[in-house]
Amino acid sequence: MSRQIFLDTETTGLSPDSGDRVIEVGCIEMVNRRLTGGHKHVYLNPERRSHEDALKIHGLTDEFLADKPRFAEIADDLLVFLSGAEIIIHNAAFDVGFLNAELARMGRGPLGAHVAAVTDSLTMAREMFPGKSNSLDALCKRLEVDNTGRTLHGALLDAGLLAEVYIRMTRGQESLVIDAGDTAGPSLEASGIDLRLIELPVIDPDEAERAAFEGLLTELDKASSGKTLWRTVA
Repeated sequence: MSRQIFLDTETTGLSPDSGDRVIEVGCIEMVNRRLTGGHKHVYLNPERRSHEDALKIHGLTDEFLADKPRFAEIADDLLVFLSGAEIIIHNAAFDVGFLNAELARMGRGPLGAHVAAVTDSLTMAREMFPGKSNSLDALCKRLEVDNTGRTLHGALLDAGLLAEVYIRMTRGQESLVIDAGDTAGPSLEASGIDLRLIELPVIDPDEAERAAFEGLLTELDKASSGKTLWRTVA
């Protein structure tokens, strides 16, 4: 089973070495290239003020964060969710640096000690689209991922966009590969198939799946300040 977690953070500033802290963590789970509806999303009290420039990006005020839990209070639950998964982050060095600093304050080992691997989707994008802008917004536009609700950065919203971008960047990598040495047996000829004649089954979600999806929509509503469109178009 291939389990991947798309992760994003928001922070009080740009430098964990200068004491900046994590104020939001958003994670979305994918298993075998299918989004499961599993997610983790928390706002955090950083015990310090956000820089003015950072506040313009994420919009999370000091007053809003004042009654939220500290990182140490949610760390174990977060690590259990991430445990054993491949973690995919856009510009991973930034988020991992902040998470490692938070874990170090608790005397815990770095993120890499708790997960299977950390993959930087920004590095992937630069290899795929050299010389072009590879910000998350630029990739959404290039790969036709709808990000019209992203007026402010939000960890859960950005993790969801990253999942869509990653799926489109890696589309085709799971195509069937036939061993070149296996030349025995009859040759095969592909015949044309009219896909319009195929009726795909529609499988309704059970109550647990409905509840998980509703929870995800609620979190996305919070992260995007109520700008999600799913309920109005579905």
